[in-house]
Amino acid sequence: MTSCPCKYSFIDENKKLTPRRDVPSYPKYMLSQETIEALRKPTFDVWLWEPNEMLSCLEHMYHDLGLVKDFNINPITLKRWLLCIHDNYRNNPFHNFRHCFCVTQMMYSMISLCNLQEKFSQVDILILMTAAVCHDLDHPGYNNTYQINARTELAVRYNDISPLENHHCAVAFQIIAQPECNIFSNVTQEQFKRIRQGIITLILATDMARHAEILDSFKEKMDHFDYSNEEHVTCLKMVLIKCCDISNEVRPMEVAEPWVDCLLEEYFMQSDREKSEGLPVAPFMDRDKVTKPTAQIGFLKFVLIPMFETVTKLFPEVDEVMLQPLWESRDRYEELKQLDDAMKEASYTYPELSDIFQSNIKFAQKFSEE
Repeated sequence: MTSCPCKYSFIDENKKLTPRRDVPSYPKYMLSQETIEALRKPTFDVWLWEPNEMLSCLEHMYHDLGLVKDFNINPITLKRWLLCIHDNYRNNPFHNFRHCFCVTQMMYSMISLCNLQEKFSQVDILILMTAAVCHDLDHPGYNNTYQINARTELAVRYNDISPLENHHCAVAFQIIAQPECNIFSNVTQEQFKRIRQGIITLILATDMARHAEILDSFKEKMDHFDYSNEEHVTCLKMVLIKCCDISNEVRPMEVAEPWVDCLLEEYFMQSDREKSEGLPVAPFMDRDKVTKPTAQIGFLKFVLIPMFETVTKLFPEVDEVMLQPLWESRDRYEELKQLDDAMKEASYTYPELSDIFQSNIKFAQKFSEE
């Protein structure tokens, strides 16, 4: 078995799955009223918190939504489960525990903003939250395209069909299979079956290769959306987890922008490796071809904004809080791209002045952020 981070042994051999028995191992942070209120909003600054504090925030969400009470979750088991979740996220530049926290916090915000507890059953709320927590478990930092082209163990195991998402699901339920971490131990057999199926469906929906298929299916249901129709509700839940998974640009610019650097770092790590292994390289991951503005503009215009515009038709409250920041982000990155293009053209025409152009563009970027 090679030691390469993608061609690893399957999770069975991962000691991290063994739950910690010394719970509570993270101190019980008393969240201030200010934090509790901020936690319900997309403007929450996810960079301010240590892992222990993020664990306490996640714990609070499960209590606040009534999930601990309604599903008779042992509070100590909840702590153990969250610790085990934390331990099974890797220290990737982007796909790490802080990303898991971001996605779950955005889901919690959307549940509050869209009053989803009035529209969904508590089982659906539990599925949404737990799928968000688990959606990238044990992500190796190299995407499905790499897994398939490099013929890694995961790609072979899952026959090239969403290998990463299948793996995230498998790890999630291997953690739940540990009695000390089983937050579902007090639900009925029938409920567990429904919860398990729901979580699997949502995590598999986060494969961006399925983006158009899922969004088109949702659009078809929009004009006659029916909360009593299980197929409609499942489709909406899939779109909600997708929104949360890629929602960084909804956040304030100073919170969102560092994530672009994290993502590009992970992309460049992959593309450098693909080049060295003689595998195909996607242009959007190539450090010689991509810039922050070019990376974000297409994604905002053709993926994020159309999806949030569709969701806004069902939940008008999303418009001001989530859609408008996306428009502002798109406009800002388009301005930055114009600056980049102007600088390149000027540097090409007057190479001896390129240092001056560089310092001017840095000043302009700083000015646009203030």
